[in-house]
Amino acid sequence: MSSPAFERFRQTSGRHGLPLLFAGTLIIGACWLAVTAGVIVAGVYLYTVVGPWFGPEQLSFDQGGLVMRFLASPAGVIATLLTFAGIWVGVWIAMKALHREPVSRLYGASSRISRSGFIKGLVAVLLTSVLTEVGFYILAPEINRGPVSLSLWALVFIPVVLLAFVQTSAEEILFRGYLLRGLAARFRSPLVWAVIPALLFTALHWNAGSRPAMNIGVLVSIGGFAALLVALVYATGNLGASMGAHLGNNLIGFLFISHENTLSPFALYRGATLAGLPWTPGQAVAIVGMSIASILITLVLLLHPRSPLRVEADTGTPPQP
Repeated sequence: MSSPAFERFRQTSGRHGLPLLFAGTLIIGACWLAVTAGVIVAGVYLYTVVGPWFGPEQLSFDQGGLVMRFLASPAGVIATLLTFAGIWVGVWIAMKALHREPVSRLYGASSRISRSGFIKGLVAVLLTSVLTEVGFYILAPEINRGPVSLSLWALVFIPVVLLAFVQTSAEEILFRGYLLRGLAARFRSPLVWAVIPALLFTALHWNAGSRPAMNIGVLVSIGGFAALLVALVYATGNLGASMGAHLGNNLIGFLFISHENTLSPFALYRGATLAGLPWTPGQAVAIVGMSIASILITLVLLLHPRSPLRVEADTGTPPQP
């Protein structure tokens, strides 16, 4: 079934082709690395001069050095999220210098991010994340209060939300915007424009510290989530719903309940860690099953014609001056 909205989204008025797309991806990667290096160096320097930014720290794992101690700290989480701004810089340079198009053409057919799609995607994933957490607790009934105080949590809530938006929107503009649209402008087959960006996105989440069964399970779950985000872009021709869904998914771990050792100093609660426990293959399969079920429910909430959260297709109408 074809999607008129996606057909409008994939159309390009600028220069395109595989050599330009490859060169643009290199530019984006170089900008990401440069901004990451600058932010981390500056952050580590301030960390050594000022000390912990948010009071006494309870670091959750063996850091192994100054840089790792900083990255594991609350200040390090802030810095890590900020590094994703480098992707936005790289995309802007690539679109302007190579493709001769405004960055806004990656937002959607109308050159703007759908606000309603963003809100619906965010709400849908927040709802299904609650179901996933209930299932996770039944499978591994472990939950503890995180080290962050309520006063500090309230203080950093808005900044963390904004920085999480920088991170998730940067990943969407790269994987579901720049790469997906660039490949779709050249190839008709979704085996190219949908699968390749999804595989790259999934591969970046490989965790060498996890046990093989859980690592595979997590990657399958992330691959399924990437497929959900691609489906939303295909159905709407816009990044709004995928950005909202991605933000909702990450906010759960950043601010509410985390199952990771990293990027979790501001989470109110800690659940069973995906990397640290001796998960059996059966448990890994169960977690993957819960993730896939959550993804399918999210799809129904956002795409079913009778759902109150159904997202709308981008008509391609440009914003009014």
